[in-house]
Amino acid sequence: MLYLRSFLFNAAFYVATAAFLVGTLPVYFILPQSFGMGVVRTWAKLTLFLLRVLAGTRTELRGLEHLPAGGALLAVKHQSAFETIALFPHLTNPTIVMKREMRRLPIFGQYTIKSGMIHIDRGGGPRALRQLAERAREELAGGREILMFPEGTRRPPGAPPAYQSGIGLVYRMLGVPVVPVALNSGLYWPRRSFLHYPGTIVVEFLPPIEPGLEPHAFLDRLETVIETASDQLLVEAYRSKPRPPFPDAAAARVAALG
Repeated sequence: MLYLRSFLFNAAFYVATAAFLVGTLPVYFILPQSFGMGVVRTWAKLTLFLLRVLAGTRTELRGLEHLPAGGALLAVKHQSAFETIALFPHLTNPTIVMKREMRRLPIFGQYTIKSGMIHIDRGGGPRALRQLAERAREELAGGREILMFPEGTRRPPGAPPAYQSGIGLVYRMLGVPVVPVALNSGLYWPRRSFLHYPGTIVVEFLPPIEPGLEPHAFLDRLETVIETASDQLLVEAYRSKPRPPFPDAAAARVAALG
């Protein structure tokens, strides 16, 4: 049953994604950016619906009261493709910081440009960070929510954290609060996996970290609050029914937490 449900979800997801990409293409590039975000939001809602109905994976968002009105900088734990989709229906006008190579993907890359995603050169050093901060400042002034993944890439549940210094420097340059976001998505939608497991993916928005900290102090605090909350979500999932399979690192982490 698990393989069948996963197959049905994957098939429906890719068919729906292709339909949205191709079906809106004739008008996508001549209509305003708000239309593009409407397409992305509708696609994300459909994906979450298919995930719930076909794979049996529900979504629960906690702490939405911690999101400030208007523009915001969100530091999101990254375990799965899920968080690049699931937050769109719950935010006003989000943009994701993503690697520059995404621009070159056929069709999809053009959609990321049209919808105002922020592309960065990961190997660009300080110059790339300054460009990111300048672009982020413009988007914040326009009331957009900016999603950054402080570890840079997806990490398996329970894996040792690998936070990068870039978000600390952007935090200092922008001088705005940062909303940490914890989650357990990698248990139910594992990276590079065909299978999707039934249960509830929890995304938790945590109290903002106010501006004014030095970058290293900010990064230490960010890592502590996200990892502590994510650990609790691991424990919660471990005790849930149905319980998804736990990778060795995640099982060891739960055991260490007692």
